[in-house]
Amino acid sequence: MPETKYKRVLLKLSGEALAGEQKTGVDAETIGKICDKIKEIVDMGVQVAIVVGGGNFWRGRNGHQMDRTTADYMGMLATAMNGLALQDALEARGVYSRVQTAIEMRGIAEPFIIRKAEKHLQKGRVVIFACGTGHPYFTTDTAAVLRATEVNAEIILLGKSIDAVYSADPKKDKNAVKYDEISYLDVLNKDLKVMDSTATAMCRDNHMPLLVFGIDEPENIVKAVKGEKIGTIVK
Repeated sequence: MPETKYKRVLLKLSGEALAGEQKTGVDAETIGKICDKIKEIVDMGVQVAIVVGGGNFWRGRNGHQMDRTTADYMGMLATAMNGLALQDALEARGVYSRVQTAIEMRGIAEPFIIRKAEKHLQKGRVVIFACGTGHPYFTTDTAAVLRATEVNAEIILLGKSIDAVYSADPKKDKNAVKYDEISYLDVLNKDLKVMDSTATAMCRDNHMPLLVFGIDEPENIVKAVKGEKIGTIVK
């Protein structure tokens, strides 16, 4: 079995990462490529938890004329749809998985129970956490840090459309500097928008390392758990 640097990881996926070039909804080919690599690291013995966003269906800011709480709950429902799509794609590849939601949905998923999640991970099942924290005004970035801390993940793997952390948006600023490693304090002070400030502060306070990499190349998931040098490490 190939050597891995991490034995338990939390993979944070945005909803947009599942949409592919169509930008909205779920693209079967795109989600399939991601799940192929998740299967690969599970077969390597890595215990995998996932927190998924919902931006491919709905963003709270889309409901700017709507009550913020209502808009955020709609976003949580979007993450549940993505969680089910991930589960379906994983199980089509022979990877046992469970969706746990922070809002109870007995007909389609388990409620989030930390001891159940721990047992699933120990048995080699992928656990997909949906519905964020279950509370409005918190992002799925914050949910990722919370769940990673609760299940004692060794690292958060943050798959983004940009391949690393830069001093500015490299798509807009050709002089943007790429960081191989940066501290959480610098991320906050420079307002680099790696995650929202609440999630960043939670990572810092709980000494949770974060690896930011490009999800456009799903092979990076495998490289990350092997400890290969990709993206930016934040710690």
